[in-house]
Amino acid sequence: MTDTIHVSAEKPYDVTVSRGCVARLPELVRGRRTALVHAASLTGLAGELSATLGDDTLLVDVPDGEQAKTPETLVSCWDRLAAAGFTRSDVVVGLGGGSTTDLAGFVAASWLRGVRYVSVPTTVLAMVDAAVGGKTGINLTAGKNLVGAFFEPAAVLCDLDLLTSLPPEEISSGLAEIVKAGFISVERITDMVAADPAAATVVTGDALAELVRLSIQMKADVVSVDLRERTGEGEDIGRESLNYGHTLGHAIEKHEHFRLRHGEAVSIGMVYAAEVAHRLGLLDDAGLALHRDQLAAVGLPVTYSSAPWSDLRATMALDKKARGATLRFVLLDGLRHPVIVEGPDEVVLAEAYAALA
Repeated sequence: MTDTIHVSAEKPYDVTVSRGCVARLPELVRGRRTALVHAASLTGLAGELSATLGDDTLLVDVPDGEQAKTPETLVSCWDRLAAAGFTRSDVVVGLGGGSTTDLAGFVAASWLRGVRYVSVPTTVLAMVDAAVGGKTGINLTAGKNLVGAFFEPAAVLCDLDLLTSLPPEEISSGLAEIVKAGFISVERITDMVAADPAAATVVTGDALAELVRLSIQMKADVVSVDLRERTGEGEDIGRESLNYGHTLGHAIEKHEHFRLRHGEAVSIGMVYAAEVAHRLGLLDDAGLALHRDQLAAVGLPVTYSSAPWSDLRATMALDKKARGATLRFVLLDGLRHPVIVEGPDEVVLAEAYAALA
């Protein structure tokens, strides 16, 4: 079954979700000269795809994971394009996980002020998160995703067959963003995970395929009306709802030097957000327990105590949602009712972190 999810953004595009849809890549590059930016671990797949795109395809390998999202790697990609004489009529394709597609999208956004970009995510996380919504960027020493641009792809190909070689930990990492979609918006996701969490982790099964489609559709609906993440306030939250669990999650990633997968850090961040909301009287006991139960059931961490609270608090001050010294959190005022809470009591924040242990 093939699903085409339309994203009605400033420059509308389609996300194709099916098995084998990567075969559509040649028609999407439209015979243009192509720079295929790919994770180093996908060199074999990149070579196979390049053979379908033409002899003048430029293969640009980058480090795996967050190590790709550095200023040095970005400059090296620019240098490769310059040496090959890439022009505005050419196209960049990103092949890999979320870090690779974040980087490749920013390469496309910044090269000659913007060239055609096609995203081919190869992980669950990249399919449901990084590849949809137009966010591109790199990390700095100070924090994650501090430099980037909103730049919509021309198309996204989510080929579910590309997931079959992933280790179980990578599947679980992607499920963090799917479970998040259930918490903030899609009751069907929460119900499916509750009914059979094991089925959600089977890459060849129908359950994961449906969960991926539901998550992408949710994100497409959100970003279609709020591409550039306008400042939310109270219940008028817009795209910022997608940052649920990310405020502490990004701080943990930085502290761990990205040894934790993004989904693992976000899982911890969601439990933390639930603990804060529970202490503020927004989320009841059942909602708090559901966070721990569902995330643990799909193989994700729900406890953490490896960093001093003071260090994480300082890093969170650099979060993109922060305004000055005031932290702004996406919290749940009940399931599927995200709100922005500004400047929650510091004692509550510290106590919620202590509860993660």
